[in-house]
Amino acid sequence: MDVTATVEAPVGVEKLFAAVADLATYPHWLGIVHHVTVEPIGSDGMGAWIVELRGKVGPFSRSKRLRMVQSVCESPSTVVFERRETDGRKHSPWVLTAQVSATGVGSNLTVNLHYGGTLFTGGVLERLLADQIAQGRERLLAVLQA
Repeated sequence: MDVTATVEAPVGVEKLFAAVADLATYPHWLGIVHHVTVEPIGSDGMGAWIVELRGKVGPFSRSKRLRMVQSVCESPSTVVFERRETDGRKHSPWVLTAQVSATGVGSNLTVNLHYGGTLFTGGVLERLLADQIAQGRERLLAVLQA
């Protein structure tokens, strides 16, 4: 599953990039991200974020905990987060790529979320994300302008 979303923001690329380059900011503007805990640098030499996702579709609720690391950071244009668990088990890939570019009136954000598992089937995750993206655009703009 791949979901891509864009938003135009009336702020500079540096400000927009700062908001998306730190997963700890996501609960402020993206409702599906319930809680984020910053993890200190581990034995792999990388810091990480423990991300708790929560979503509800109709009567069904799901939650998921992911350990995400920042695998690419090319400030102020591109940041990539990838799931990297430390429990030795094989996990489905989650990859979040955010790209920021300048526009004539501010900046543009394009985000792609790739999920390579089978837990969320039948379009459930896509429907949930579509709702969250629509709400998240407005919340992100409010956070950026605060």
